[in-house]
Amino acid sequence: MELIQVMKALADDTRMRITNLVSKGDLCVCELEVLLEINQSNASRHLNKLSNAKILEYYKKAQYVYYKINRETLEEHSFLRELLNNEFERIPQCILDLNRLKRYRESGLSCDELKDGKLSFNND
Repeated sequence: MELIQVMKALADDTRMRITNLVSKGDLCVCELEVLLEINQSNASRHLNKLSNAKILEYYKKAQYVYYKINRETLEEHSFLRELLNNEFERIPQCILDLNRLKRYRESGLSCDELKDGKLSFNND
């Protein structure tokens, strides 16, 4: 049954995009909201689905909740590693997302500054 949950969780473009970004390093909810241009409610709904399928796990740091790839699930389902390493990066929207993530990380901005609009993605 767990395999079906994993496949269902990845059968949504937003959840696929979230998984792609988080596979590059831990991200908090507010970072995902801004990078993917989705609201908090939408982000939480998708993150819950990914967590329930054990694709992602989370931890709290101060007032922020960070998500990371669940390494046990990655080891258990080898196709997931293949998707993350080879397939997602061929999808144009995932490429755009990774470029945004790179610009964000290079900016040195914090989550709060990112949410305040100090880094613009309007020219993507």
